[in-house]
Amino acid sequence: MRGSEHVATRRAELLAWAAQLGAVTADALAAREGQDRPDSARSRLAAAERAGLMSAWRLLSGAPALYTLTRRGLRAAGRNELALSRVSAAGAAHAAACCTAAVALESAFPGHRAVGEPEIRTGFAELCPPVPSRTGPRTHRPDLLLLAEPFPAALPTAVEIELTVKAPERLVLICRGWARTRSVAGVVYMAPEAVRRPLERAIERADARERIVILPLP
Repeated sequence: MRGSEHVATRRAELLAWAAQLGAVTADALAAREGQDRPDSARSRLAAAERAGLMSAWRLLSGAPALYTLTRRGLRAAGRNELALSRVSAAGAAHAAACCTAAVALESAFPGHRAVGEPEIRTGFAELCPPVPSRTGPRTHRPDLLLLAEPFPAALPTAVEIELTVKAPERLVLICRGWARTRSVAGVVYMAPEAVRRPLERAIERADARERIVILPLP
C-alpha cells in the first residue's frame, strides 16, 4: 500500500471509531493500536482537527483533550445519521472514562465492538429500558453497548460508567429497569472503589444480582 493510501486508510479508521464512540482521546487511541506512547495518536488527531474533520475539547486543566467529529467528519465517516457530539466541562472526565473503557472491553472481548451514546441514541434506543421519573417513564441509555460482530450475533451487553454516586433511589430504579429488560444479555457497571459499595446496595435492593456485575475502571 502506498503512503498516501495508508494515511487515508488510517484516517478513515480513526473517523469510524470516533463516530462509533462520540468522543475519543489520544491515550485511548494509542492503547487501541498497541502504542506505548500517545505521541503518534495525538498527531493524527491534531491533523484531523486541522482538516476540519474533528473538534478538540480542552476543558479541564491537566486532562487530555477530547476529540469529536465535526459535521464534515461525520460525512467523511459515512455517518450522516448521527448527531454532533458535544462535551461539557462537567462531562469531560466521564467521556474520557467511557473511551478508555471501550478500548479495554474490545481488547478483553475480541470480535466485539463498543458503541457510545450517539450510536445508541440513533440505532439502539429500543434496547434501553424505561425508568420512572417525576415526569413519567424515561428511556435510560447506557454509556456503552458491547456488540458481538456481526450484530446481532448475540444480545448486546450494556455498560455503565459510574464515576460518582447517584442518588440512591434513582440508582435503584435504574438497576431495576436493567433487571427487568431482556433486550440485553446483561449489564456491566465499571466504577472506582468509592462508588462500588453504594452501587452494590442498589443492585441488592433492585434484586438485580443475576443481571448486573461490577468491574473496576481500567
